[in-house]
Amino acid sequence: MSAGVRPTSADRLRPRRSFGSSSSRCLTAVDAPATPTVPGVQIAIVRVNVSGPRPLGPPGSGIMSSIAKERVAVERLAISELNLDGDDQSDRSVHGGLDKAVYAYPSEHLAGWAVDLDQPDLPDSSSAPFGENISTLGVTENDVCIGDVWRWGTAVLQVAQPRWPCQKLTLHRGTAAVGGLMRSTGRTGWYLRVIEVGVVDVAGPISVVERHPAALSVRAANDAMLDRALTDRSTVEELAVLDGVLADEWRLPLVDRLTG
Repeated sequence: MSAGVRPTSADRLRPRRSFGSSSSRCLTAVDAPATPTVPGVQIAIVRVNVSGPRPLGPPGSGIMSSIAKERVAVERLAISELNLDGDDQSDRSVHGGLDKAVYAYPSEHLAGWAVDLDQPDLPDSSSAPFGENISTLGVTENDVCIGDVWRWGTAVLQVAQPRWPCQKLTLHRGTAAVGGLMRSTGRTGWYLRVIEVGVVDVAGPISVVERHPAALSVRAANDAMLDRALTDRSTVEELAVLDGVLADEWRLPLVDRLTG
C-alpha cells in the first residue's frame, strides 16, 4: 500500500439518501440498486491505452508527452504504484505520481466531444483522445465517487481526483477550446491511485468493491474546484476533510479557499 493512502473500510459504509444521478452525491444500494457505484457491480472496459514519452506539438518545439497513448494488444498487464506496464509520464513534476497512476475516461462522452470540437471521427478513434489509460463504459463523473475502491484483475485501485486539463491536452486535440470545455461540462474523467499492485485483465471487467461513505462524486469535486465564490460551501467543506482520500493536489486548494 502506498504511504499516506488510507482506503476506506467496508464496515464504515452506511446507506445515504440518493440525490439523483446528476447530483453531487453518488447513488446508494438502497435507493438505486443498479447504480455502478454499488459494491459488486462491474464496470466494462472498452480499451486500455499506454505510451511512453514522445514529441508533441510542432516539429522542433521540444515538447515531450505521453498523452498520445495507443491501445494495448496484450491480454494482461502488470500495474505498479505509478503506472501500467508500458506507460510513463514525461514530466512527473506536474503529471503522474501516486495519486495519478491510472486515468479513466468515460467512452460515453466521445460523441458529445465530436460535436463540441468539430472532430466527427473522434468517437471511432482506436487511440486515447484524452490521454486516458482506461476507456470505460457504463459510468460517468456523476456515478463515480471520490474514494471509491475498484478491483481490476488482482490489483486494487481508489478514485483520487478529477482531471484538470493542461496545455498538452490542447496540443493533443489541436484546439484551445478543449480545456475550458472539459472544466465547464464536468467531462473530466478521473485519476486512480493503486493501493494494491497486481496484474490487470485488459478486457476487464472492473468490480466496484467499496463505495466511500462521503458519497461525493467526481463531478462534485470538479464543481467545487470551480466554485471560487463558495456558493456551495458545504460541499467544499466535505471534500476538504477527505485527507488521504481526495488527492492533496485537489484538496489543499479547497482548504486554502475555506481558510483564506
